[in-house]
Amino acid sequence: MSALRKLPENLVNQIAAGEVIERPSAVIRELVENALDAGATQIEVTVRDGGKNFMQVSDNGQGMSSKELALCIERHATSKLPEDHLDDIRTLGFRGEALPSIGAVSRLKIISNNGQDGSFTLSVEGGKLSEVQPATRNQGTTVTVTDLFYATPARLKFLKADSTEHRYIKDTVIRLAMVHPLVSFHLKVNDKDVLSLAAHNTMSEMDNYKNRLQDILGKDFWDNTMPLDTQRDGYQLFGFIGLPTFNFAQNQKQYFFVNGRPIQDKLFYGCVRGAYGDLVPKGRHPMVILFLNIPPEVVDMNVHPAKAEVRFRDAGFIRGLLAGAMQYALNENIKADTNHMSEAAISAFQAGKASFAFAGGQSRGYVQQGIKPYHASEHHSNHFRAPNPVDIDTMQGLGAPSVRAHTEGMGYTQDATQDEHPLGAVRAQVFENYIIAQSDNGLVIVDQHAAHERLVYEQMKAKIDAEGVPQQGMLLPEIIDIDSDDVTLLMSHKDNFERLGLVMEPFGDGSISIQAVPALLGERINLQQMVKDLVDQLKEHKGDNILQDFLYEICATMACHGSVRSGRRLTLDEMTALLRQMETTPNSGQCNHGRPTFLKLSKHDLEKLFERA
Repeated sequence: MSALRKLPENLVNQIAAGEVIERPSAVIRELVENALDAGATQIEVTVRDGGKNFMQVSDNGQGMSSKELALCIERHATSKLPEDHLDDIRTLGFRGEALPSIGAVSRLKIISNNGQDGSFTLSVEGGKLSEVQPATRNQGTTVTVTDLFYATPARLKFLKADSTEHRYIKDTVIRLAMVHPLVSFHLKVNDKDVLSLAAHNTMSEMDNYKNRLQDILGKDFWDNTMPLDTQRDGYQLFGFIGLPTFNFAQNQKQYFFVNGRPIQDKLFYGCVRGAYGDLVPKGRHPMVILFLNIPPEVVDMNVHPAKAEVRFRDAGFIRGLLAGAMQYALNENIKADTNHMSEAAISAFQAGKASFAFAGGQSRGYVQQGIKPYHASEHHSNHFRAPNPVDIDTMQGLGAPSVRAHTEGMGYTQDATQDEHPLGAVRAQVFENYIIAQSDNGLVIVDQHAAHERLVYEQMKAKIDAEGVPQQGMLLPEIIDIDSDDVTLLMSHKDNFERLGLVMEPFGDGSISIQAVPALLGERINLQQMVKDLVDQLKEHKGDNILQDFLYEICATMACHGSVRSGRRLTLDEMTALLRQMETTPNSGQCNHGRPTFLKLSKHDLEKLFERA
């Protein structure tokens, strides 16, 4: 073995570059963050060939003097820790490794002007420094990076195609632009303008963010999201969260920021899953943009080389703040629906194109060619069969309606206004599953099975939360062998499990004894597998709601089987009662599986269909 020695500075920088500069987008992130920390209000980014051959970031920020310019490419040289306190980070970047790391693996050139001492330039090639020399530039800084990884060619093999690297770079700029609406951003790729975002600094803070996000995400963002703004104990959480029916196959439409820094932290993704729960179908993800501002001393921003993750002093508090705020916003907007659903419905309609002909021997009218005339005797036992009488008592919890609109013409009466009854007044039931209602400004179509399924489910959940879960004692306690550490983990949540009907006690070393189980689970539950799943999820999520979520899944199944079925004809009172209960029930816009329970077509939408608009 060779003798212990200190590595050369150039090799140290190359090692650091392996952590900090994983791909061209990481270079752009570091340089744009430096520009923002320098107070820039205009940032221009130019890249070519996936960033491998050319990247440039230019800003109008504070700039550097000749002395600072020479110091900026030294490791751990920074202006961002004035008090030398690592627990008081108020900037985006602070490690002081970015510029020397970039210079160690590429050709780096910096030109800067601080507005007082003139312009100066400095070059670094593979770790070799040039002298600081005079240059020409207005106030601000321009950093140019060429031939990335030429000094470490093996790393080039790990980069993706140019188009992929361009996509990463654009995403990086977008995330930084989202959280800095007061700054204009311009991105040029291969001499083509791909992103141009004007600064928004003339309105309220929330409006500035809203306008910047709409510039990036489009009109769909604003039409299908709801604002969120809450403060607690010096913590501020604000942003926009998508309506449950506005969801995507991937979670790439979820953006999180802590103290102005974009992050991709598992805690945030988990909070979104918990808040939306059964409001979105499995495998689908809502759009979420959250900005969290907290005291710097309660978060460690230096736990990830790429600064993508953070560590909170009280992760439980943060988890409760995020999930609680999102759940409250969702419950407050139970009457909202997405315009994206109505647009999909409109696109499904086509103007009538069928040809018609006189029907010889028929009455004076037209029949569509190829369609048999309707005869009640032929169809009554089929599509239009009258159902058995329905007892209104089967619609448990759906109290008697108080609207008269459906009995007094086609308009609303005083008892059925848009404010009181946003789902409108019942007009018909079609296909013995869909309720058609008229609101003040359009048409509402309700899936009776999906809607009632959610109502029954929410009633069962509310009863569990209010009264607890009935227990079913075991005739003989079941002994389950698990690791002793897992026993300790389970026992730390013992009180919460007992509230939900699961009673267990330690049994010797490395075993537990199941004394009682939730009555909802019945007798066929595989207790050994359930305990194993509880342990695994406690380790992964460190939460107390795992068993409760499992019980909710059982309730969802029971609600599905116990709700009004498709193909069942309802009375007018039953349909009206269903709509009135939906208007006051949380999450009634989605069934237990995350599918929509209703959609709206505005009067304007209908006029567009008939080319009246």
